[in-house]
Amino acid sequence: MRPTRTALTLVITAALAPALLLAGPALAAGSTPSSATTVATASDTAGPSVDDMSDDDVRVAIARIIADPTTGRAVYAAAQKAMDGTIEDQRYFLETGRWIAQAEDDRVAIARILASADPKTDKAVIREANEALDANTPAVLRAFLETGYRLARAEDDRVRVARILADPTISDALRAAAEDAIDGTPEELRYFIEVGQYEVDG
Repeated sequence: MRPTRTALTLVITAALAPALLLAGPALAAGSTPSSATTVATASDTAGPSVDDMSDDDVRVAIARIIADPTTGRAVYAAAQKAMDGTIEDQRYFLETGRWIAQAEDDRVAIARILASADPKTDKAVIREANEALDANTPAVLRAFLETGYRLARAEDDRVRVARILADPTISDALRAAAEDAIDGTPEELRYFIEVGQYEVDG
């Protein structure tokens, strides 16, 4: 027997309860999420095929996307539109529309990275971001945000550390710290640039 609208509402509400609690009052009150973009990862896409999902499961999956406070604006809008449409619209969103919208959010995120980049010190980031935008495919855009940005920033940070080491006037303590950092992970390089170099005494 086809479920009633009330029964479906109860199913979605129960499924979303944890997400709404984590989302905070802004989302629970119905405000739209910020324009910050969430990058889909393998864990986001894992799960049953859309073809194998029941109509209720499809609606719950979309409702979870809407309730996620990190969902980007384009994905959020596409999800809302799908929920207002037919079940065919909703299945299309999960199979295809979501990823088209995600690419739009990814382009916005990369454009913001470029807008805040310093042409003098962020050359690798600018180069890789522009290459991703020029390629303009969902896979390349997402790859930049998932891994390319981190690696490009590490390349720029390594150049910054090398410039510190090239300064003959730095202290022995700062030189030792910079030598440790330059061969470190992207996160260790970033920490040294932002914090570590200023914590060195002498």
